[in-house]
Amino acid sequence: MIFSVDNETGAAFDFDIEEVARTVCKAVLDSEGCPEEVEINMLITDDEGIHEMNRQFRDIDRETDVLSFPNVSYEDPGDFGVFSGDQREDIYDPDARAIYLGDIVINENRVRSQAEEYGHSQKREFAFLTAHSMLHLCGYDHMEEDEAAVMEAKQAAVLEGLGIVRD
Repeated sequence: MIFSVDNETGAAFDFDIEEVARTVCKAVLDSEGCPEEVEINMLITDDEGIHEMNRQFRDIDRETDVLSFPNVSYEDPGDFGVFSGDQREDIYDPDARAIYLGDIVINENRVRSQAEEYGHSQKREFAFLTAHSMLHLCGYDHMEEDEAAVMEAKQAAVLEGLGIVRD
């Protein structure tokens, strides 16, 4: 996995952002059986930064906690057969020798406020948002009740497997 983090806010937590993000991303890819090397970019921003992205890319005029920008179009969630299909030319980066999976944007302010609101650590909230976004990059969604149940179960399994649970 090729993974990069751009912490544009200089946010500091009591855990290593890149280490936790990389660990969670790898756990999601492993749990989904991803067969190829992938590239993922993460941006840590603030309320203002994510508000602008949400407005620009989703026509939603408010901040949010996390945004996912998948680069792969899946026929079925987690079906990585699309990596060898017609879109391979568009998603494969020959220089990196990897499938460009997409981008994750996390609002550092929401990591802090939601951790406090839900009564768990900031590390757990950050890991949760990372897992949630990674599942979007793997083709999952939560628009329908049954889809949400699948995503929630997968998120919980990844975090429990890593021992990153609610306090």
